[in-house]
This record gives sequence, structure tokens and C-alpha cells, in this order.
Amino acid sequence: MSGDRLGIWLMVATTFVFAVQDGFSRHLAGEYNVLMVVMIRYWFFAAFVVALAARQAGGLRAAAATSQPWLQGFRGLLLVAEICVMVAGFVLLGLVESHAIFAAYPLLVAMLSGPVLGERVGWRRWVAIAVGFVGVLVILQPGAGVFTPAALVPLTAAFMFALYGLLTRYAARRDSAATSFFWTGTVGAAAITLVGVWFWEPMTAGDWGWMAALCVSGALGHYLLIRCYEVAEASVVQPFAYLQLVFASLIGVSVFDETLEVHVILGACIVMAAGLFTLWRARVSS
Repeated sequence: MSGDRLGIWLMVATTFVFAVQDGFSRHLAGEYNVLMVVMIRYWFFAAFVVALAARQAGGLRAAAATSQPWLQGFRGLLLVAEICVMVAGFVLLGLVESHAIFAAYPLLVAMLSGPVLGERVGWRRWVAIAVGFVGVLVILQPGAGVFTPAALVPLTAAFMFALYGLLTRYAARRDSAATSFFWTGTVGAAAITLVGVWFWEPMTAGDWGWMAALCVSGALGHYLLIRCYEVAEASVVQPFAYLQLVFASLIGVSVFDETLEVHVILGACIVMAAGLFTLWRARVSS
């Protein structure tokens, strides 16, 4: 199997695993405090990151070595905060609507790439960004009586994740992917522990099983993503990341009895079309 073809299949598997992980998060955060759920998840994630770094050449010292600790530390804090916000969105809105809105993050990446990275964004991508945000408005229905401020929660998470992605690209100018990954896991685990430990709640034996599944699916998803980017270029596989919206919606409908509203489907299609166009333009322009 060619590298690009294998990379595409790995991205499909990654999106499925992350969608399942989101289902576990939605269930647990509906029963327990979001900060506690994310904290336990991050403990396992940090252990996975440390174990992975220990196997690399130079070990933990090489993985932790960076000339930009403030940037790496901020990235770690930003990602763990984004995960907390997104999981809260799952509880407030469900998987379907949360992921439909979150799908706007590639558009936010394109919009912010100029001020953050100094990249040039052409008029075609600006038009696509504008069209994409029309799709977000279709989902949110700001003029309708059903609109609630909670709908802005996944949009905030999308903004945070877009900024995290751009800062990761900025950090990559001087640090390896292994170093960024190490700082993401360890700083995030330390930060969420300082907060989450104050919200500890006793869990049932059954929910500890779901928590274990959440932790394992998180580590598996990150491993598949790493392998995906090892065998194929990001520009080839990135469009398939939108499948997470499809898988998460299927889980939301079949497991959590969520409904697929017409305006959410229409808005999500507009957002995905605009996002795919921006990815294509970025690839053409590079």
C-alpha cells in the first residue's frame, strides 16, 4: 500500500477512534465534573507521552529540550483548556451540534495564519472563510428563538484549537514534533491536576471501565495520528479529518438519541465545503 493511501486509511481510523473517545467523554462528563474527567484522561495521556519519549534517541532529556519553553508551556495550557471547553460543549449541546460548529476550526486557522505566522491569505481563501462562517450562522441560528449562548462554547473551542495548531506550527520552526508532543502532554497534565483535583468525585466501578476506555482510546488515537503523519503528507490526509464529524454524529444519534436538525446538516455541509476549499488552496499555493 502506498504511503498516501495508507495515510488516508490511518486518518480514517484516527477520526473514528477520536469520535468514540468523544462519546466516552460525553457520557462521563454528563455524570461527573468535566475537570475531573479531563484530569484523569490527561494522566494517562502524559504517561503515554513520557513512555514514547523514553524510547526515542536521547530519552526524556532530548524530548524536553527546547529554546522556547514559554511558547511550549502556553501550547500545553491552551490544549488542555480547549479540551475542557469542548467536553463541556458535548454536555450542553451534544456531539452532533458541537462537532458541526467545531468543524469551522480550519477556517479559523486560515484566518489567523496571517497575524500569527505572517502567512499570506489570498482573496479566494478569504471568500471561503466568509462562506464558512455563513455556515456557522446557519447552524447557530442567531435570529431564531432556539438560539442559546451555549452554542458559542464549541465555537470558542474551535478558536482555541486553531490557535493551538498555529502555535504548534510556529514552535516547529525550532523544535521537533517529539518535543512539542512531550510538552503538550506533561504541561497539560500538570496544569489540569492543579485544578481538577479539587473537583474529585467518587466513581462507580462501571464508570471506571468507561474511564479506562476513554484513556486507551485517547492514546490509540494519538498513536494512529502520529503514524498517519509519518507515512503521508498532512495536505493529503487532512481533508479526511472531517470524517470525525460524521462518526461523532452517528454516535450522537444512535447512542445518545440526539437529532439531526436540517439547519445543522446544511450549515455543516457549508462549513466543510469551505474548509476543504481552504485546504486545497493552501496546498496549491505552497
